[in-house]
Amino acid sequence: MTAHATPLSRVAGELLRLPPSCGPVRLVAVDGHAGSGKSTFADRLAQALGGAPVLRLDDIASHDALFGWTERLRREVVVPLSHGESARYETYDWHARRFGPQTRTLPPAPVVIVEGVGAGRRALRPFLARLLWMELPRKEAWGRGRHRDGAVQSDFWDGWEPAERRHFAEDPSRPFAQSLVRQWREGYEVLQGPNETSAASQIVTQSEGPEAVR
Repeated sequence: MTAHATPLSRVAGELLRLPPSCGPVRLVAVDGHAGSGKSTFADRLAQALGGAPVLRLDDIASHDALFGWTERLRREVVVPLSHGESARYETYDWHARRFGPQTRTLPPAPVVIVEGVGAGRRALRPFLARLLWMELPRKEAWGRGRHRDGAVQSDFWDGWEPAERRHFAEDPSRPFAQSLVRQWREGYEVLQGPNETSAASQIVTQSEGPEAVR
């Protein structure tokens, strides 16, 4: 671990001390540009939390709804978790271009991680205990993503980049992040984010329950 790195065990402990934000669950979002390392960080944070469930927005989104999945996430994930029930949802097959047949179950664990571009969107923030943003510039993140996916996915990236740019222009996440995550050669540095609003102020009130998400 480098001198810059923050022990993820410490981050996990801080998350567990937050008040629940979605029923009994502390819903934690990991957002950032495509290619910024969200999935890997979320997996390592989940391990530090003792195996916390991870919802990947790539399973919820689709070619036809790169960012138009808010209502589905509300209905199939937020509402059940807010009631202390397991969430169940069909996953999207990006090769077959359809949902199913695989269905995943997300239990109402003490911490549930939602990772993906748009995880910190306006409609979800009232249900989040914390929003973490992967601090990597857009062009650098996209370059990493294109390199990772290879030439076979170049057409997809050509369509993705303007869609992501529009999304964050209309509904930015970074200004509302309580934590910024920087990846180093070994480990991560977790810094104070632009929005250090008390987690207590983000608890869902009776008047703004999951049915209010649009």
